[in-house]
Amino acid sequence: MSLTDLQIKRLKAPKKGQKTYYDPGLRGFGVRVSQGGTKTFVVVYGKDRRRRSLGRYPDVSLSEARILAKRAQADIALDELIPAQDLPVVSFEVAREKFLIDSEVRTKPRTVDEYRRLLHRHFYFECNLHELTRDKIAKPIELLKDTPSEQKHAFVAIRTMMNWCVKRGFLHVSPVPPLTFKTKPRERILSDAELAAVWHRADEYGWPFGRIVQLLILTGQRRSEIVGLRSSWIEDRMIRYPAEFVKNQRPHTIPLGDWTMEIIESLPEGTDLLFPSRLDDEKPYNGFSKSKIVFDRDLDVAHYTLHDLRRTFSSNMAKLGTPIHVTEKILNHVSGTISGVAAVYNRHAYIDEMKQAYADYEAYVRDIVEEHRPSNQSTLR
Repeated sequence: MSLTDLQIKRLKAPKKGQKTYYDPGLRGFGVRVSQGGTKTFVVVYGKDRRRRSLGRYPDVSLSEARILAKRAQADIALDELIPAQDLPVVSFEVAREKFLIDSEVRTKPRTVDEYRRLLHRHFYFECNLHELTRDKIAKPIELLKDTPSEQKHAFVAIRTMMNWCVKRGFLHVSPVPPLTFKTKPRERILSDAELAAVWHRADEYGWPFGRIVQLLILTGQRRSEIVGLRSSWIEDRMIRYPAEFVKNQRPHTIPLGDWTMEIIESLPEGTDLLFPSRLDDEKPYNGFSKSKIVFDRDLDVAHYTLHDLRRTFSSNMAKLGTPIHVTEKILNHVSGTISGVAAVYNRHAYIDEMKQAYADYEAYVRDIVEEHRPSNQSTLR
């Protein structure tokens, strides 16, 4: 079994010298325990079996040490593929993997996953970095003109990677062209009848995707904040998102309405994640594309995205007379009515105001769901 925090805490100091306990789950990675009881993460890597200290436990966490160990092993393995020249000749493929490995240390996991998806899906160059031209990089980006959002995200991913290559010393200048994109902001807001139709479809669809959609409707939170939600973050009918999880890197706390709590309490138990992946219960659900295609198949609603539910939530809050600063507190918007100097001095949590806003909103949603109930349904769930 792989090393765990509990196992590391229980490791005893040797009577003399040092002893290293290696992790069977990651070859070459382990914990070195000194005679004085100091525990240090180490990794062995490279053809000549070099060893590097990664930091002391618990100053460096087990998960952080694993990432550092993988990075060290992968970095030296890829370096051994590069000819020993004054200027390194690095293939695009090698550079891409180096960039993704390095990103794991300093970037959010979901951002790294998105970089990986975009770079592997849209950019495939069988050449070395110094052979890349602006034209070569521009072509796959231009092919995405019919999907402007994907086009912009792909451009940002390749630009970020190439800027990293310059800093890493693989390139003198980034070959990414200075492209500009004119993307029209989405303005889609679902009508009451459409929102009710989506709700009823979610009720039929069930767990997990249907319940995710219902929580998106009721809470107004981002998709990632719902699928990544953990039961350990819910206490006293409140969700307390840690700063490192949310988009703007600020702790985010919201109260939960009665209907929202009913849905959460009805979810299957077994893992800390409320919506775990089907293949790995340590990772959140990620089957959005396929699920939404099936979900929308028999739904008589014009095209919409899951993020449109958040915009609809905000619009309906305004319709109900909820003060804008309360809505922005719920949505966790940084740039809003309370920002800049005002945000520094105004530390009021607005919990009571948010509770009232959610109570009014749940009542509103119940009314429209009941009003637009399909004829084959008789009771409100």
